[in-house]
Amino acid sequence: MPMDPLVILAKLETPEECEQFAINVAQKYPEVALKAKRREVELRAKGKGARNDLERELLEAVFAYEAVLAQRRGKKIRATRTWQMIERHGIVEAATRAVDRPDDTLGYQALAAMGMQDISFEAVVIRHPSAFSKAAVGRCRERIAQFQLPIVNELVKEKRDRINETC
Repeated sequence: MPMDPLVILAKLETPEECEQFAINVAQKYPEVALKAKRREVELRAKGKGARNDLERELLEAVFAYEAVLAQRRGKKIRATRTWQMIERHGIVEAATRAVDRPDDTLGYQALAAMGMQDISFEAVVIRHPSAFSKAAVGRCRERIAQFQLPIVNELVKEKRDRINETC
């Protein structure tokens, strides 16, 4: 009798295991593959040494974007310019600069297309508005509304509730 893929997913401990598992189950269990991708992103961010929840969530956004790029292009892709900006300015300032661009929505659109828009910089900014300017928060709200993705509000609330439960 085959094992439940969710049981297997719960036992995965490294980003690499999650990545391979997502590939293996994608055809038969696309929703489990997405959960495996999310777990991979969480593990990669955790290993990067964030000092708080905000930094961890922003790192997750970068790793999620890289995962989307990798899936689209069929090979690992590094968000080089984003990482350079993080090195120069720090993760919060890099995210602020990214969402402050009026017409750069490629990252958000790519994550939304994969069902991971709740991990985007925009979603993180909305969850942590006090860490960002009112202009940045407003632009993020507009961007999410522009793409008419009501699921974002639901996913953002769900993730915020999950974070609050762990605190």
